[in-house]
Amino acid sequence: MKYTFRFGRVLPVILVTASLVIASSTWAQGFRIGDIQIEGLQRVSPAPVFAALPVVAGDYADSESVAAIMRALFATGFFTDIKVLHEGDVLIVRVFERPAISAVNLDGNKAIKSEQLETVMHDNGLKQGEILKREVLDGLVRELERQYVSQGRYSAAVEPEIVSQPNNQVEVNINIDEGDVAGIQHINIVGNKVFSDDELIGLFESKKAGWLSWITSDNRYAKERLTGDIEKLESFYLDRGYLDFNVVSTQVSLSPDKKSIFITLNVSEGEIYTVTDIEIAGDPVLPEETVKRLVLLRSGETFAQNLMTSTSEYITSLLGNAGYTNAKVEGIPDKNIEDKTVKVTFFIDPQKRVYVRRVMFRGNSRTSDEVLRREMRQMEAASASNSRIEQGKVRLERLGFFKEVNVENIPVPGTEDQVDVQYSVEEQHSDSISASLGYSQGYGATVGANLQVNNWLGTGKKVGIGINYNKYQTSYNFSYTDPYFTPDGVSRGISLYYRKRDTDGLQNTASYATNSYGLNLSFGYPMTEVQRVNFGVGLNHLEIIPGDYVMEEISSSFNQLDLSRYPYLYVNEDDLLTSFDPDGNGLLEDIALPINYVTEPMLTDYVEPGFVDKHGNEFNYASGNLSWVRSTLNRGILATRGNFQSVSLEVTSPASGLEYYKFELKGQYFQPVTRNLTLRLKGNIGYGDGYGDMDRLPFFENFYGGGFGSVRGFESNSLGPRQTPVIQYDTTPTEYVATDSNGDGIADFSDPRGEALILCDENRRDYLIRNGRPIARECEEGKLRLSVPDLGYNIRSIGGNFIVEMSSELIFPIPFIDDQRSMQMAAFIDAGNVFDTECGRYQANCFSFGFERLAASYGLGMTWISPMGPLTFSVAKPFQYNDFEYQQRETFQFSFGSGF
Repeated sequence: MKYTFRFGRVLPVILVTASLVIASSTWAQGFRIGDIQIEGLQRVSPAPVFAALPVVAGDYADSESVAAIMRALFATGFFTDIKVLHEGDVLIVRVFERPAISAVNLDGNKAIKSEQLETVMHDNGLKQGEILKREVLDGLVRELERQYVSQGRYSAAVEPEIVSQPNNQVEVNINIDEGDVAGIQHINIVGNKVFSDDELIGLFESKKAGWLSWITSDNRYAKERLTGDIEKLESFYLDRGYLDFNVVSTQVSLSPDKKSIFITLNVSEGEIYTVTDIEIAGDPVLPEETVKRLVLLRSGETFAQNLMTSTSEYITSLLGNAGYTNAKVEGIPDKNIEDKTVKVTFFIDPQKRVYVRRVMFRGNSRTSDEVLRREMRQMEAASASNSRIEQGKVRLERLGFFKEVNVENIPVPGTEDQVDVQYSVEEQHSDSISASLGYSQGYGATVGANLQVNNWLGTGKKVGIGINYNKYQTSYNFSYTDPYFTPDGVSRGISLYYRKRDTDGLQNTASYATNSYGLNLSFGYPMTEVQRVNFGVGLNHLEIIPGDYVMEEISSSFNQLDLSRYPYLYVNEDDLLTSFDPDGNGLLEDIALPINYVTEPMLTDYVEPGFVDKHGNEFNYASGNLSWVRSTLNRGILATRGNFQSVSLEVTSPASGLEYYKFELKGQYFQPVTRNLTLRLKGNIGYGDGYGDMDRLPFFENFYGGGFGSVRGFESNSLGPRQTPVIQYDTTPTEYVATDSNGDGIADFSDPRGEALILCDENRRDYLIRNGRPIARECEEGKLRLSVPDLGYNIRSIGGNFIVEMSSELIFPIPFIDDQRSMQMAAFIDAGNVFDTECGRYQANCFSFGFERLAASYGLGMTWISPMGPLTFSVAKPFQYNDFEYQQRETFQFSFGSGF
C-alpha cells in the first residue's frame, strides 16, 4: 500500500521528539498552573481534549508534564502538531488539527458491494466530516485485503490515496484491484486405501475446474468451504465405523502467479469398529423402554456416527415434546482399541421442565393477533412442546398470508423453567382490489374488475366480488368464506354467481353457449390437523343454446329423407364403380344406367338424438358435493415439501332435470432430493356418468385436457374426444338415363339437383382423400351409403367422462435471483389424456382408457406470483403423441393475470 504523503505516519514521532528537546530547556523551571487554554480547535470539540489532558488547574507544570501532555494529545489521533506554552500561570496548548474527510470514493470493487464497504467505513469513523485517522485507514485496508483473500482473490490490491483539499480537508480515494479468483487445479488425498479418490472427492463442495465451474464457482477456494469438506470426509468414515479416522495434515499451495490452488489431504483410515453394547444413562424422565425404541444402533452391527447422532436428536425431540425443551442428550462412544469394538452410552440430562408464559406475534401489521392465535397448538401456561410450537409455524405458513414465518423460544428473565414463544411473520400481498387485464393462449384476453380479499380487514375471512369477461365467458360472482365459523375450526362459505359462456371462439372446444346462475352454501369440518371434510349444497339454473355448427352430441343433425314430398334417385354401387371418367376431372359422363327410385327400406335407421333432443335445453336442479382433503404442504402457495391428497364427489339431486355425478382424485407429493432440488409428483383421475333417466355425463360437464394444469406442450383442450362430424347420405354428381331391358335409352330422368344417392351392395367402411382431407364412407348392405366428411379436421373437442393426468417435476433455484419465495422453476415431464367409456359410432379421437393412448411431453416451466398477478410460462416438447388423433402441439405457452 502507499500514501500520497508518506511522511504522515512518522511525523508525530518527529514532532514529539523535537518538542521534548525544546521543552527540556524551556521548562527547566516549572510553575503552578492557574488556568488552561486550548487554541486552534476547529472541528474537534474541547471536551475530549480536556478529558485527554493529564493535568488540571492547580497541578505543577514542568518538562515531564509537558511531555505527558503531548503524548496524550497525539494519542487521540486528532492532531498533526502540538505546542505547549505558558504566559504567567496560564498553560496554553496550541494544536493543529488533522484534516477532515470531505469525501470517500471507492473504485474498482465488484465482488464486494459498495454498500457493505461503506457500512464498515462508517462503523470505523471513516466517513465524510470525520477527522482522518491513519490507523483507521490502515486497518480498513488490511480488512479489505483479508476479505478478498477469504474469497480466493490472492492477487487483490487495495491502494488508498489521500488528496489535499482547501480548508484543511482531504479526499480519500480507495482504489481496488480485485484480481482474479484463484481456482482449484488439483485435490489429492493421500493415505486412503478402502475408498477411492474419486469417491471421497465426490463428497466435497470444493471441486477442481470443470466445464460448469464458470456458473457454479465450485472451483473457487475458500478456507471455510475446505473446512466443511474435511468435516464431510470425517463424517463419511465415522458413519462407516472408522472411529480412528483422522485427517493428519492439510496442505494448501498457491502457484507463483497466485491464480491456482493445490490441495493435499493426508489421512489415516484406521479400522472398522463394531457395537457391543448400548446403554441409557442419566435421567431419562420418560420410561426407559420408550426411549430405547428410538435407538437406531444395534449390538453386533458396525458403528455409524450418523445413527448415534440421529438417536440423540430423536430422544431430544421426544423430551422436548414432553416439556423438556432444554434437554441435552449426548451419545458417547467408548472404544476398545484392542478388539475394535465400541460401547455406546446415551447420557440424558433433561434439565427442568419448561412452561410457556406467553405466545407472542411480531410483524403482523395487517393481520390481527386473533387470526394467528387460533392457528396455535401450543397453549400458554402449558408445558412447552417443540412439536406443537413447530406445528403452529407450519399452520401459519399454510394460510398464504405470509411470505416467511420464524419462531423462537425466548427465556423469561429470572426464571429457569419459563419461555416466551415468539412468532415473527413477514406479510405478503394475498389480496387484490383492482381492475385486471390478462392473457392466456387458451382463453385470449381477459378483462375484469375484482375484489378478492383473502384476509378481509385482517380477520382471515375471504371475500370475493368479481366481474370478468373474455371471449369464452362473462361472469359475475360473489363469495364469502369464514374459516372459523365456529371456534373449533368449522368453516362456512356462501357464493352467488351468474355465468354466460360461449365456446364458439374457445380454442379446440365444441360450439355451444350456456346461461347459468345459482346459489351455493358450503361447510368444512377439520378431522385432524391435516385432514378436512367439506360438503355443500347448491341451487342452480342452466340454459343450453346450441352453436352455429351443430354436433351430434348436443342436437342431432342427421337429415333424414322425406320420400313422400320428393322422389329420390339412386344408383347401385356396383354400377357406379364400373363407370368411367374420360376427362379425369372427377366428374362422370352421362352414362346409361338402370333408373332407381329410393324406397323406405333403403333409408338408414341411424338417427341418434343429441342431449338437447333427449333432455331439453333448460334445467333447474339441486346439487351436492362432498370432499376429503389431506394436506401436509409447507406453504399455501408454491410449496416445496409435504404432500396433498383430495377426493371429491359431486352429485345432482334425483328428478331435478339433470342426473349425473362426478368423482375426482388428486394428489401431490414433494420430496427434497438435495438442499436445492425438490422432486414433485402430481396426479389426477376423474370420472363422471349419468344415472336415472340420464344415460351419460352431460357434455358440458366433460373433462378436457391439454395446456396449463394438464399436459403442457399440447394446445389447451386439444386432447381427448372430438365432436361427431355431420353425417349425411353420400351422393354422386352423375346424370341418369332410363333404359329398357335391351339397354336402349327411352327417357331422360335427370335429377334437377344433379346428384343421385348410392345404394350399398355390401357391409364396408373405407376412406377416400378429397382435397387432401379424409372422408369416411359407411356401407350397410341394402342401405344408402353414408358419408362422414372432414373426419378429424376442424372438428372441435367435446371432452370425455374419464381423465388421467400425471406429472413429474424437478424444482430448482432460478439463477441470479436472490429472493425466490414467490418464484419457482422446474423441469417437467407431463403425461395424460381424456377418454370416454361410451364413444359415438362416428366420433373422432374417442377411445377407452389405454396407457398407449397417453400423450406426453417434457420441458421447462416457471411461475411467478407478481404484484400484478400470477405469471406462468412453459417451453415443452411432446415426445409421445398420435397425429391421427389430431393432438395439436404447442411449444411455448404462457398465461398472465389468470389462475394456474
